[in-house]
Amino acid sequence: MGPMETRLKDKITAELRPTYLEIQNESHTHSVPKNSETHFRAVIVSEAFSGISRIERQRLVLKTIDAELNSGVHAFTMRCLAPEEWSKEQSESFVSPPCHGGSKNK
Repeated sequence: MGPMETRLKDKITAELRPTYLEIQNESHTHSVPKNSETHFRAVIVSEAFSGISRIERQRLVLKTIDAELNSGVHAFTMRCLAPEEWSKEQSESFVSPPCHGGSKNK
């Protein structure tokens, strides 16, 4: 786990106190230098998401990691669930959308 991934995990944990948190660095699948920390995917399960809309959940996360988004993180794909939703949906797969900003596919 690199320093950016650690910062993301620490900030989300401190702010949202998730019951489940999975963060994956997907930078290696994009057109970035080796060992980059620019593209991430996260599954966040937190009581903080109970009773609020999907967009409000994402806004909470984006506010939490704002400094990282302004200092090198290019993409942060997230799935934000309340614990009761997680118990029903944890078997569903979650895949990040393809990045069209790089030249890896050219």
